[in-house]
Amino acid sequence: MVRYRPVRRLIVNADDFGRSHSINEAVVGGHRHGILRSASLMVNGPAFDEAVEMARQNPDLGVGLHLALVCSRSTLPPKEIPGLVKDRSEFSTRPVASGIKYFVRPSMAPQLQAEIAAQLAKFHDTGLQLDHVNGHLNLHLHPTIFRLLIGNAERFGMRALRLTCDPFWLNARLARGRWFYRATHAVIYRLLSGRARPRLRQLGIRHTDRVFGLLQNAHVTEQFTLKLLPNLPAGDSELYSHPSLDEFKHEYDALISPRVRRLIEDEKIELIRYQDL
Repeated sequence: MVRYRPVRRLIVNADDFGRSHSINEAVVGGHRHGILRSASLMVNGPAFDEAVEMARQNPDLGVGLHLALVCSRSTLPPKEIPGLVKDRSEFSTRPVASGIKYFVRPSMAPQLQAEIAAQLAKFHDTGLQLDHVNGHLNLHLHPTIFRLLIGNAERFGMRALRLTCDPFWLNARLARGRWFYRATHAVIYRLLSGRARPRLRQLGIRHTDRVFGLLQNAHVTEQFTLKLLPNLPAGDSELYSHPSLDEFKHEYDALISPRVRRLIEDEKIELIRYQDL
């Protein structure tokens, strides 16, 4: 008897494309020699121009916008968004405090709207196809930011978005430690994704059924990936990480691991991009 295998499709994505040369090299290496199929571009990253050129040289790599409104620099000058950045166009490095401010101060909305549109426009000017949108530290699901971001969906051709919801109980079977971080983030993003899902459905914006990587928080290792793949649920999933050749080389090593590649083939998992949904 032939064993039935449910259809399982997986987007393997790298965040922070354009943040550094080391990250850019890891993205290209993970795509050419491993399982990486897409990357999320920080349009104000120091290595942005290099990342764009690398993306053009690798047309099968799906490239999306990694919207950055904390721990990064802005597209617009400080005089246009004085409530968001300092004199050097630097966003706050305190994401929780920033999230609270963006929520409780309605006066921030016009400035956030302008910066979100500016980052989308800067991506559009590269000429790259917008494969997807997500946010640095997943802040794109913040209620205020999500509302403003979705308001730009039609204007900038946004067709897919990361709906960050990492299944806690599955993750608990696969990894140990950092229980408080993992439990709190699982709850927070389950609530935020549940709130966003009906609006995405209404607008026809595509997303995967689940997202892995949030609860690992820079610990998407070869060992974790080898445990995840046989347990990957049916349907469409995303696994995201932050590969680099220095700080997070262990995440790059997982992407190019021959053991991981063989297991994907053995498990009949199809690797796709967001534009393939």
